[in-house]
Amino acid sequence: MYILILYLFSSVCLYGLMSFDKHRAIQGKWRIPEKTLLTWAVFGGAAGGWIAMKKFKHKTNKALFKYGFPILAVLQIALFFVILFFGDTPI
Repeated sequence: MYILILYLFSSVCLYGLMSFDKHRAIQGKWRIPEKTLLTWAVFGGAAGGWIAMKKFKHKTNKALFKYGFPILAVLQIALFFVILFFGDTPI
């Protein structure tokens, strides 16, 4: 259960960061570094980042985001199910 909570928390946070970054980009103000967005994606937020990328049309021309978020999201969801069904510790 803890892994699911962490995954959902990270996804919601990255969704919010992507939304904030898009609004800052429109305003021409200080932006969130791509390294920060990618770090959140690696640590469980890829699905939220992918959804935000599609909804806000943000970072869609960057290959690392365009392909990285979906691939990471699928891998993270698959890992979650592997742990859920094959792990010997409760999550």
